[in-house]
Amino acid sequence: MNTSMKILALNNIPMLKSLTQDQLATLSDEVEVHKNLKTSLIYDINTPHKYVYIVYKGVIKLGMIASCGKTLTKDIVYENELFGENVFGKQTSTSEFAEVMADATYFAIPVDHFKQLVMENARFASAILSSIVLKLQNLEIRLQNFVFKKAKERIVNFICRTGINKGIRIGVNECLINHGMSHKEIAYLTDTSRQTVARILSELKREDFIHYGCRKSGKILIRNFDAVLAS
Repeated sequence: MNTSMKILALNNIPMLKSLTQDQLATLSDEVEVHKNLKTSLIYDINTPHKYVYIVYKGVIKLGMIASCGKTLTKDIVYENELFGENVFGKQTSTSEFAEVMADATYFAIPVDHFKQLVMENARFASAILSSIVLKLQNLEIRLQNFVFKKAKERIVNFICRTGINKGIRIGVNECLINHGMSHKEIAYLTDTSRQTVARILSELKREDFIHYGCRKSGKILIRNFDAVLAS
């Protein structure tokens, strides 16, 4: 990707809209563009903080390893979203790993340059803060769901929130979610089991709440999206 293409791509990312043309030009010189295939690792736990990342295309999974050895999915990061931004504290290395879920192209911004932009541009700092707050709110919702909602409610909530945030309207009243996750990965995000996810998705399909193909479970079609929005 040459400099002019970088500037154009960076300028189309919502959270970078607040940067001045000079800041954008400097960023295009500093940023690195990487392409990784599905299942490849971008960084592992305890990797020194060198970059902050923005997804250009693809899907990234952020995860942690519990003391028992179980992998916990912390977050799923989509196009135009930030990850690896926890660079302002005392911790000098990552507490999570980042793995590619769907072939991805992403921008790697050197940490020092990222911090400089935050210090120099109040609007950019506000956009970064909003992104961090949204992630914390999503984690809070997930915790509340775990404590107060049954497994089916948690999975329905996951489908609805993903449809609202990342879905594509199809026809008059349907919404397609191309989440690209396995049942096991959905189970991690909804704090259930793989078997429970498979059973409940089958129930929701029989109830005509959703539809998915036998060989394309990474895509879910919400049948009545207006009802989801109204709920």
